[in-house]
Amino acid sequence: MTIVGLIAAAGWTAIQTPVYRTTASGLIELVETNSDDVAANAIMSDSMARGKVATYLEMATWEPTASAAVEIAGLNMSPTAANNRVTVANPNGTAVLRVTASGSTPEAAAALADAWIEALAQTIDDFEGDGTAGSAPLTVRIASPAVVPSTPVYPDPQTALIVGGVLGLGFGITFALIRTVSDRRIRSTADVETHTQIPVVGTIPISESLGGDSRLFDPKSSGRGKGTGFAVSEALRALRTNLQFMDVDNPPRVLVVTSPLPSDGKSTIAANLALTLAASGQSVVLVDGDLRRSTVAKTMGIPGGAGLSDVLAGRAKLTDVLQRTPRSPNLFILTSGSAPPNPSEVLGSERMHHVLDDLSQHAFVIVDAPPLLPVTDGAVLTHQADGALLVLTIGKTTYELLDRSLDALRKSSGRALGLVLNRAPVRGADASRYSYDYRKSYGEPVSGEAETKPQTDTADEVAKTRAEAGPAEAETGNPVGAGARRSRG
Repeated sequence: MTIVGLIAAAGWTAIQTPVYRTTASGLIELVETNSDDVAANAIMSDSMARGKVATYLEMATWEPTASAAVEIAGLNMSPTAANNRVTVANPNGTAVLRVTASGSTPEAAAALADAWIEALAQTIDDFEGDGTAGSAPLTVRIASPAVVPSTPVYPDPQTALIVGGVLGLGFGITFALIRTVSDRRIRSTADVETHTQIPVVGTIPISESLGGDSRLFDPKSSGRGKGTGFAVSEALRALRTNLQFMDVDNPPRVLVVTSPLPSDGKSTIAANLALTLAASGQSVVLVDGDLRRSTVAKTMGIPGGAGLSDVLAGRAKLTDVLQRTPRSPNLFILTSGSAPPNPSEVLGSERMHHVLDDLSQHAFVIVDAPPLLPVTDGAVLTHQADGALLVLTIGKTTYELLDRSLDALRKSSGRALGLVLNRAPVRGADASRYSYDYRKSYGEPVSGEAETKPQTDTADEVAKTRAEAGPAEAETGNPVGAGARRSRG
């Protein structure tokens, strides 16, 4: 806005017609005297001149004076326009008249000032004499002719730029304050938790590697090197850890990942969360619950074919359509299958409830659900599950969209277990303190020090401890706490 103000001021200055101003001085004096006494003549002339100053100031504004001045100066303008360009003043206690004239050119301004004094002398002769030159007792003669000005008095580029810059800065500050106050987009963890009273269980930073056709991040990667790889890997591990300690008395076993609108990244979060959970040694099933626009098969790089809808329609068995992925031996994929004409009714059926219940007996189930606001499928699936993770895009999702999404879940008796803030900036004013940018040194090896083993995190050690403590449970792939799962439906 400041730059716009400066440009506007410069443009305004360029299109203005310049105005030049100059001043000429005229002296009121006697035309002739009948006495040889110089001193007496001077005193009498000065006394008579001062007595006529007020009269001559008024006569200088008359139309005959203006008409005569225009004719003498040879200017093409009306007497009224000329009168508007001239001011006549008298310094206190003197018999001097100062004529200040303005013009579009320096020469026009000087000519008009000098011509005005001559025109005033003609007017005095017309009204105080017989109309001939020098017939009046007093006259006005040019004592100091006007000097041709070199620079215009208007416009003043420096002043215009200062005013334009200050006005632009003021408008910019006002606009920024109004925009900040009226901005309803989600930008910080603290604000969204205060607004919803729902915890933010994950903040995923922006990453160039998670976009376009490449949506998967290697959970075994340490994220070394440049870029945001370390930030993404640690954010996914933090999300995994938060899920493992969520609701310890009734840990969720079937989790729906959804969002208010498309393009919030919920499918990407669901796929990468499934891979991260599977990397800790836990059995995970990723279910494509989006029967309208399925993306899981393409994201995971597996064939589509028969899937969830075929199981619900009784055309296939669950064990026949579950697919492994080469990315992790602990991860199974259940694609969406053929698209049914009534997705909401299919997903809300009792058979869908049994499918999720059977899967949750042996693995942690993540369901990639459609967005909540365009269709009701996401809310229906949340009712069938233990709860939902709601993926929100920082700087895009508004609080109104979030409130409508939570209202849709409440109306379907669904539960929002937590919020995931996606695409958090790692730099700038809106950078999240969870972006791990300040921890990037943890992803850099110490100079001269060789690595002896891959990095592990807390969740990996917990999974290993559980496997050692309970061999039977490790063999079946049923983690501790599966029996304590909250009943659904």
